[in-house]
Amino acid sequence: MLRLQGRARPNWQEIVESQGLGFHRNVPQGQHGRPYWDESVHYSFALAEVEDLEGVVEELHQMCLAVVEHVITTKRFADFGIPEWLHAPITASWKRRDPHLFGRFDLCYEGKTHPKLLEYNADTPTSLVESAVIQWEWMTAVHPDADQWNSLHERLIDRWKQIDPGPLHLAYTATEESGEDALNVAYMAETATQAGLATQVLTMEEIGWETGLQAFVDSQHRTLGALYKLYPWEWVIADQFAGGAIEAQSSGTPWVEPLWKMLLSNKALLALLWELNPDHPNLLPAYLDGPRDLISYVSKPLLGREGASVRIVTPAGVTENAGDYGTEGYVFQEFWPLPEFDGWRPVLGAWVVGDQAAGLGIRETAGLITDNTSSFVPHLIVG
Repeated sequence: MLRLQGRARPNWQEIVESQGLGFHRNVPQGQHGRPYWDESVHYSFALAEVEDLEGVVEELHQMCLAVVEHVITTKRFADFGIPEWLHAPITASWKRRDPHLFGRFDLCYEGKTHPKLLEYNADTPTSLVESAVIQWEWMTAVHPDADQWNSLHERLIDRWKQIDPGPLHLAYTATEESGEDALNVAYMAETATQAGLATQVLTMEEIGWETGLQAFVDSQHRTLGALYKLYPWEWVIADQFAGGAIEAQSSGTPWVEPLWKMLLSNKALLALLWELNPDHPNLLPAYLDGPRDLISYVSKPLLGREGASVRIVTPAGVTENAGDYGTEGYVFQEFWPLPEFDGWRPVLGAWVVGDQAAGLGIRETAGLITDNTSSFVPHLIVG
């Protein structure tokens, strides 16, 4: 694994925008003023490294599914802060095996030691377009003889064919102002369309509750069946019509991601993974009742996003990001610093589609906490 310097194409902004990446202009830049998409550098991997990462991702995925089974069997919902009225619906969703689509494992890796799981984005992962499309197009234009760990597009199409939910609505929230969520949903709609599904994109705010039908409808009063939502379940269950959303899951056309994914999009997962797989080489010690004997640790809110409300405690001091998360509780995970390449720290976002490893996206930051000022950089497989 190497970080290599290059030269950005003179008209790179126009190129990536023509490929769909328009929101990059609206992403806040860090203290170094880097653009969100930065093709002036890239990472190079040996094929053996990628093959190892693929195996790690698929093993982690199976371990996560085993956690869901454990929580359902032992009724450990309280560890996740999930209210009692949701226990039975989540259990039913799991027992039906409501279909899951994809997720992104965030890994710490430098090409030498075992990759370490930092967290799992299992419900509403983003950076999909950059991972699936933009870096692939960059490779074919700039490094046409190289390869890339990137089968996201094809695997998403195949997975939609397997799920086969019928007519599909896809929704994002209009409150997300950068345009990132809208782009991710539009791309997901493209993959579903290529899989042969009839699709309709809308915002969550356009979805209404039809009292007479006792059903959700879109802005044209069409009943919602299958719904792909870039909108986390913890927000859904806080809505006025949460009961209707939960009831809709038993209709035969459940929403994607399924309700049982609440157990994987919650960072309590990290503690249960460690409890059930102690000393696993790809896991870090993590606990729900405090840092225990950890000398250096990270406290992460169970439902936090983009590094908000994260606190790193080491003998050298404390580093923290402000945020509004944390009332739901925290997990305490051993601090495993990101590797440093030329003053920058990469997080590897390794994708899984269905049950298969599907690709890689890399975000860099100068600090210890990866947040919404990080930059996305492409990668290659060489040799």
